[in-house]
Amino acid sequence: MKKIILASKSPRRKELLELLDLEFSVETREVDELYSEDLNKKEVAEYLANLKANSFIELGKDQLIITADTIVLEEGEILGKPKNKNEAFQMLSFLSDKSHDVITGVCIKTSNKSTSFSTSTKVFFKALSSAEIEYYIDTYKPFDKAGSYGIQEWIGAVGISKIEGSYYNVVGLPIHELNKELKSFL
Repeated sequence: MKKIILASKSPRRKELLELLDLEFSVETREVDELYSEDLNKKEVAEYLANLKANSFIELGKDQLIITADTIVLEEGEILGKPKNKNEAFQMLSFLSDKSHDVITGVCIKTSNKSTSFSTSTKVFFKALSSAEIEYYIDTYKPFDKAGSYGIQEWIGAVGISKIEGSYYNVVGLPIHELNKELKSFL
């Protein structure tokens, strides 16, 4: 049995990994999440997950690292975490009355091997009013979320009309796919 380490500051990823009933610890490293503009936008999340995993150079033989990164992709543009209320408002207005892709890249790594994958989910927003967007931002402060929203929060209940793919992927960790990958990895 490997000592599993979730390398993420996200409380949502921690909660999701707990659903697999695995014992794990949380450990993080500071990583500059930089990528080449030439990289295919659909590959950015997986690239960043690998970048985070590779910051753990000295892994013990009994350790296994799980890293992840989630992006929101709309019209070829990656929407990251908003820096302020104005950016959050702009992002949610941009996503209003459209569909977009949420892509989570995951890397599983031990001292002698690694694997990575990404999962994509299409999310459909209804037309959001300015009042709804303002209320959500003021109440939920989505500044730590890619695309300025959390599907598990109020905005998901009232603003998302449907999704195609994994709900847990949109929250931040595609648990079904991770469980399958862990089984084949080990």
